[in-house]
Amino acid sequence: MRKFRFFVWTLLFVIAPFVAMAAEEGAASGDSSWGYALGAGLAVGLAGLGCGIGQGLTAGNTTAGIARNPGAAGAMFVNFILGMVLIESIAIYGLVIAFMLQGKI
Repeated sequence: MRKFRFFVWTLLFVIAPFVAMAAEEGAASGDSSWGYALGAGLAVGLAGLGCGIGQGLTAGNTTAGIARNPGAAGAMFVNFILGMVLIESIAIYGLVIAFMLQGKI
C-alpha cells in the first residue's frame, strides 16, 4: 500500500505541470514563466534546507568530539571550519542557480 501511494503521488507531481500547461493560449494568463519562479524558489529552499541539516550535524558532531577529547580540539576545529565552508558553498550554488533562473522571468 505504501508503494502504491508513493507511485500515485509521484505520478501526480509529474503529470500536474503538463495538465496546467495544457490550457489554450487564449484562456491562459499568457505568463509562462511560473516554472522558472518555482525552480528558483526550490533551488534556494532545498539548498538552504540541505545546508542547514549538514551544518547542524557537523557542528553537533564536532562539539561532541571536542567534549570527549579536549586535546584534539585544534585538529578538529580546522576540519570543522573546512567542512562548514564546503557545506556553505552548496547554498551559494543554489543561490546562483536561483539568480540565473530569475533572469529568465
